[in-house]
Amino acid sequence: MENKTKGEMLAEELFYKPKNGYDVFDDSEIEKAYAYCEGYKAFIDECKTERECVEKAVTLAKEKGFTLFDRSKSYKPGDKVYTVNNGKAAFFFVFGKKTVDNGIYIAGSHIDSPRLDLKPRPLYQDHDLALFKTHYYGGIKKYQWTTIPLALHGVVCKPGGETVKICIGEDENDPVFVLTDLLPHLAQDQVSAKMSEAIKGENMNILVGSRPFKDDKASEKVKLAVLSALNEKYGITEKDFLSAELEIVPVAKARDVGLDRSMIGAYGHDDRVCSYPALTALLDTQAPEHGIMTMLLDKEETGSDGLTGMKSHFMQYFFEEIAENQGVSYRDMYRHSVCFSADVTAALDPNYPEVMDLRNCSFLNCGVSVGKYHGARGKSSTSDASAEVMAFVADTLDGKALWQTGELGKVDLGGGGTIAMYVAQLGIPTVDMGVPMLCMHAPWELVAKLDVYSTYKAFYSLFNR
Repeated sequence: MENKTKGEMLAEELFYKPKNGYDVFDDSEIEKAYAYCEGYKAFIDECKTERECVEKAVTLAKEKGFTLFDRSKSYKPGDKVYTVNNGKAAFFFVFGKKTVDNGIYIAGSHIDSPRLDLKPRPLYQDHDLALFKTHYYGGIKKYQWTTIPLALHGVVCKPGGETVKICIGEDENDPVFVLTDLLPHLAQDQVSAKMSEAIKGENMNILVGSRPFKDDKASEKVKLAVLSALNEKYGITEKDFLSAELEIVPVAKARDVGLDRSMIGAYGHDDRVCSYPALTALLDTQAPEHGIMTMLLDKEETGSDGLTGMKSHFMQYFFEEIAENQGVSYRDMYRHSVCFSADVTAALDPNYPEVMDLRNCSFLNCGVSVGKYHGARGKSSTSDASAEVMAFVADTLDGKALWQTGELGKVDLGGGGTIAMYVAQLGIPTVDMGVPMLCMHAPWELVAKLDVYSTYKAFYSLFNR
């Protein structure tokens, strides 16, 4: 082998360049990564709404010995507790050997994803077709949602307290739904419009039926037939839509992508591809030195507002109850803690390299991406992690998890919000990190298996410091 020059050796010591995981991991580690992703694929297929994510996460936690937090009980190191915020956000905590005023390590991610929500009065009939009116949730390219198979997920809360779960379209024997689009022959005006205007939000009405109810005297017979079918199966009436949370999501299952099976395509990677590693890393940790917590949160795609979003005081109250349970200061808990705010970021797409700063972007297969900031145009709407926190990240991950750094697009072009700034407002040092992704916010998104596994390893390294 040719001897390296002094310059080559010095360059290896001083230069930094992201490393492709396939050049770093041996075959056994790659097999572990691929096996881990099989569990993730099953999770994301089962969890297409925030309620389904919470329900599944609690089930997995209970299997590992977690119990519902009771502020009247005394807890010892190693005890595992959880709490749920109105069925749509959840917090999982393991007591450490040190009391929480010494700080805890937190992984926070969101479990809501862009979708179409049914309006409170969604069902109507027009020209002998029945349709659902929707209001899109989160940032989407509206044209991507046309002419693909769609499913209906959610709950209907009936008077008297009964809650009915609805899931139509996931079983291969179920019917599916569709958002129609114009044929090319009649779409001259549509295709010449701006992409943002070609499909109008108010016209995103889902086709749900065409067969009329068999009754010569009834009116709106197609709508009646649809309601009759829903009433027969779920016992609901049109009025019950007023107290429902019903979401339209893509039917597609998670699938391996590429001849090498190195990637995963699925709906809802953003941000469940970070939630699953954050949860499983916590569940796999035994007897941590510091208290550890995973937060699964709602409403991030619409600004983290509302009862179950990060801006809600629910998380703050839970933190304070944990500190109160140990008889210590929650303020000391905040200032000595560290949070990894886990959210996806954009990976370099060779079809669109012009939107990226190629020296400061993330790449598939190079590990979890750590972002010092993710705000847009002058670093707005971001927490901008301090130098001390970035050093903490390097100390935590080096040699334990494959990681890289990256921004979300060029200056004055990219940027995106996360929950990091809301955690940081409590005085908790926070840094953004997550899985690099292609096709973000599309009905079917792409991630690399090695990056999913590296994100798990990153959280596990944090929890086991």
